[in-house]
Amino acid sequence: MRSGKELIKASLPFAKEDKSKSWYYTITTTLLLCLAFVGTFNPFHISLQILFSVIFGLLMVKFFILYHDYNHFAILKNSTAGKVVMNLFGIFILAPITIWKRTHDYHHINNSKLSNNGVGSYPLLEKSDFYKLSKKKKFVYLASRHPLTIFAGYITLFIFDFNIKTFIQSPKKHWDSIVALIIHFTIGFYIFQYGGISTLLISWVGPFLLANLMGSYLFYAQHNFPGAQYVKNKDWNFTDAAIKSTSFMRMGVIMNWFTGDIGYHHIHHLNHHIPFYRLKEAMNGLPEMQNPIETSFSPKDVWACLRLKVWDAEIGEMTPL
Repeated sequence: MRSGKELIKASLPFAKEDKSKSWYYTITTTLLLCLAFVGTFNPFHISLQILFSVIFGLLMVKFFILYHDYNHFAILKNSTAGKVVMNLFGIFILAPITIWKRTHDYHHINNSKLSNNGVGSYPLLEKSDFYKLSKKKKFVYLASRHPLTIFAGYITLFIFDFNIKTFIQSPKKHWDSIVALIIHFTIGFYIFQYGGISTLLISWVGPFLLANLMGSYLFYAQHNFPGAQYVKNKDWNFTDAAIKSTSFMRMGVIMNWFTGDIGYHHIHHLNHHIPFYRLKEAMNGLPEMQNPIETSFSPKDVWACLRLKVWDAEIGEMTPL
């Protein structure tokens, strides 16, 4: 079986973009996103408004995958129009490109390293190191991995970490973070003025809560799952990190569409230049990648992932405390 550079080389044929397909997904997702947003204001019945609200949130997830791939140079590379569209979306989704790309690139070259401090991911400590922390630091660490923190990603990750925190730390570098916040809350204010609190929740806050919750949990479960392997820097290997430390999230056809096949995440970590619409094809074409550790959105699997808190070096597994 191939590994290392040989396996990465075998993945290269799948890393070729179909420009027309990339634009097709970008344009159609943009149109559907706009239609779903307008649909949340329909006057017929609140149940239809809620349905469009959910679809609007899920389509944000879909577009985020496009944005994610663009920042990996997997789609719309060297496209001026693509750059404009994606930069605007980054501000819209509260993940401006200056913070998202830097932290996500860091994540890719540090995935499954025990020394990772949590930049671009959720921090993970060895069990013995956790018990050496002060009470305050233990609280902060456990709070960062708490299910409420993950599920409230709209506030904890997207509003606070990606925007408020980064702007305070470096206003000149992250000016787009304050722009994102101003635009987000201004639109929310006008929606509230137009339709009151119920319209604000259905047309704006609700969809963002859903999209950011899904984004936060997907990112967590793709690297924090039973069987995931973490190693010290000296033992780290790029392809092992993709195969042993990144999950394959099994979903149905509908959720695979809304999440842009990001469930094939082990393939993405093997070669992040593979466009999302070729991830399944790549898995089928690479025998070495066809037996990943799986997880899903089932309550059992969600709980199995969320309960993991530390790395137990003695048994070589992530465990609860």
